[in-house]
Amino acid sequence: MSTAVGGSSKGARAGRRVNLEAPADLSAAPGYGARRLYQAYLAAWNRHVDPVLTGPQFAVLSAVRAYPGYDQTALASAVALDTSTMADVCRRLESRGLIARGPAPHDARAKVLTLTDDGQAAFREVTRRTRKLDRALLADCPEEKRAEIAELLNDLGALWEAVAEREEI
Repeated sequence: MSTAVGGSSKGARAGRRVNLEAPADLSAAPGYGARRLYQAYLAAWNRHVDPVLTGPQFAVLSAVRAYPGYDQTALASAVALDTSTMADVCRRLESRGLIARGPAPHDARAKVLTLTDDGQAAFREVTRRTRKLDRALLADCPEEKRAEIAELLNDLGALWEAVAEREEI
């Protein structure tokens, strides 16, 4: 009689799902916690904000709204996307009619971005749902700590980006 990998033969035979705790060394790793946060956020975004418009696409819409007429490369750094991902996101947003891309006055190879009317409407609606999600995600945190938590997450992101850029660790 064989046993299912990672579970008892009794649980596997009965067809029950077994929920195991993460091993202690895994749950102590910051990357594991970051991945769990990200997976949970994606699931919440897809259910409560928009199953089609992705978080990176929303970030680009937000940056284009805040910095109309800037080129893709400058905006990519504002939303923490590499330039090839930014180009892909912009193509998708343009094909949906949410942004317009045109040549930059200073460099015809660069693409400046602006929101279309549909893009502005989509941005307003998704922003409303995003802020509602933000409130729900931090609802159990003390109100006076919420800004600090967001700042800490952004600071960690910047620190981890710097580690990713190092030649060696």
